Amino acid sequence: MTNMQNREKHAQTYPSARKIRRSCNRELYRTIKKLKIWIPPAQLIEAENLYFRKVVLNLPWIVENGSNRKALADWWAENVGPEIAALWNVEPSELERAFREAFGG
Repeated sequence: MTNMQNREKHAQTYPSARKIRRSCNRELYRTIKKLKIWIPPAQLIEAENLYFRKVVLNLPWIVENGSNRKALADWWAENVGPEIAALWNVEPSELERAFREAFGG
């Protein structure tokens, strides 16, 4: 294998916006299931948009740490969780616990 082929093989590609949005949606859905509460659709959409924006702004770091669930869950707890907790009127610690259970970090 030539050096160029090796470099291409190990190059990390960024996911599409659609894939990011669907992942954010899925992770929040699973978190809500763990919380066992009802979230109004408008608040859910607002949380998804917030989460999507934060992921896109930190995409290089997230792709680099894609296989480290604990680091990703820590990032979420620091950067996304408090804002979503305020939006959904839940305790940040309870939301973080539910996210970690759902996400696996």
